[in-house]
Amino acid sequence: MSEAETPKPTPPVPAPPRIPMPPRTQAPAAAPAAAPSPVAAADSAEWGRVTDDGTVEVREADEWRVVGQYPDGTPDEALAYYVRKFDDLAFKVHTLEQRHQTGGATASDLTSQADKLVVEVAGAAAVGDLASLGARLTALTETLSEAREAEARAAKEQVDQAIADRTVVVESIEAIAARDLSKVQWKQVTEEVNALFETWQSQQQNGPRLPKGISQQLWKRFRDARSVVDKSRRAFYADLDETHKTARDRKNTLIERAEALAPKGVDGIPAYRNLLEDWKASGRAGRKADDALWARFKAAGDALYAARAEQSAAEEAESAPKIEARKALLEDAKAVADERDIKQARAILTKIQRQWDEVGRIFPREQERALDDKLRVIEQALKSREEVDWKRNNPETKARANDMSQQLQDAIDKLESELVTAEKSGDKKAAKEASDALEARRAWLKALSS
Repeated sequence: MSEAETPKPTPPVPAPPRIPMPPRTQAPAAAPAAAPSPVAAADSAEWGRVTDDGTVEVREADEWRVVGQYPDGTPDEALAYYVRKFDDLAFKVHTLEQRHQTGGATASDLTSQADKLVVEVAGAAAVGDLASLGARLTALTETLSEAREAEARAAKEQVDQAIADRTVVVESIEAIAARDLSKVQWKQVTEEVNALFETWQSQQQNGPRLPKGISQQLWKRFRDARSVVDKSRRAFYADLDETHKTARDRKNTLIERAEALAPKGVDGIPAYRNLLEDWKASGRAGRKADDALWARFKAAGDALYAARAEQSAAEEAESAPKIEARKALLEDAKAVADERDIKQARAILTKIQRQWDEVGRIFPREQERALDDKLRVIEQALKSREEVDWKRNNPETKARANDMSQQLQDAIDKLESELVTAEKSGDKKAAKEASDALEARRAWLKALSS
C-alpha cells in the first residue's frame, strides 16, 4: 500500500453510554456485528479493544469507553495508534514529575501545566491505564500545592526583606537631606547620593517585584529627599560660581597691575609684594582658573626678580675685591689682641675701622654681615680690656681700694695682738676665733691688692 493509500484514523466520535463489562468468570455472550476483536499485545488488550468496524474502546474500571475509530487499518494498528496517544500523555506526566523533582520550574508554573494535563487525561482518546495516570497527576497536584504554598511564603519573605532593604536606602538619603547642607562637603555627599541611587536601581532590577502602592510610596520618599539634596547642591555651586567669578575679576586686575610694574625693574618689587598680599586675600577662582591666573601673576613677578638677580650678580662681581680688602683688614686686626699697650691697640683698631668704612658696601648683604661680625668680635675684646683698665686706674676706685686696704690692715693688726694674748693666756677658743678671723682678712687684703 502506498503512502497515499495509508488509512487515516477518523476523529473520535461521541462516546456512547458506558457498557457494563461482563464478569470474567462468565462465558462471553454471542458477539454482535460490532463485537471487539482480539489484539496482538497483551497489555494493550488489557486496556483496549477494537470492533470489526474499527471502533476503538478503552477500559476504565469495569466499563468500556469508545475513544475513536480506525476503519482503514488492522485492529493492531488501530490499537497501537491510541496506545501511542496514551504514551504521549504518560510522557508529559513523567516530564512534569521530573521537572518538579529537579526544580526546573516553579510550583505555580508546574501546577498550571498539571491542571491542563488533568483535563487532557480525563476522557482522553487514548488506550492505557488512564486511571493510574490520573492518580499520578492527582498526587503531583497535591505535592505542587504544598510546594506552591512554600513558594508563596518564601516570596512573601523576599518581598518583606526587599521592602526593608529599600526602606534602609530611603532612610539613608532622607538622613542626608536632613543635614545642614550649607556645611557639607558636596563631593562626598554627591558620591553618597549616587551610591544610594545605584543601590536603589540594583534592588529594583534584581530584587522581587514590590506591591505597587508600597513601591510608589518608597520611590516618592527617595525622590523627594534627593530633590532636596539636588536643590541645595545647585544653589551651592551657583554661589560658588559667582564667588569664583568675583575672584577671577580681582585677580585679573592684580595681574594687570603686576604686569605694569615691569618697566620699574627692581624698584617695582615692593609694590609687587603688596599685590601678592592682595592676591592671597582675593579668594579662590576655581582650580583650573587659579592655576592659569597664578602663572600669569607669577610671570610678572619673575620678571622683576630676574632684574634684581641681574643687579645682584653685578653687585657681587663689584664686591669681590672689597671682600678681599676687608679680609685683609681682619688679618691686620689680629695685632690688636697682641698689642699689650691698650692705647696703642686702640690706635691700631681705629685705623683699621677707618679703612674698613672706606672699602664701601658689599653685596650680598649676608657676606657683609659675616665680615662685620668678625670685626665686631675684635672690637668687643678691646672694649672689655679698656673697661678693666679704666676700673683699675680710676682715682676714685683707687681711693676706695686704699681706704679698704687700710681698714683691713688695722683689723689684721688688732687680730694679731688678740691672737698673741689668747695664746699666752691659754684660751684656745679665743685663739682659734682670732686665728680664723685673721686668716679671712688677710685673704681679703690680698684680693683687694691684686
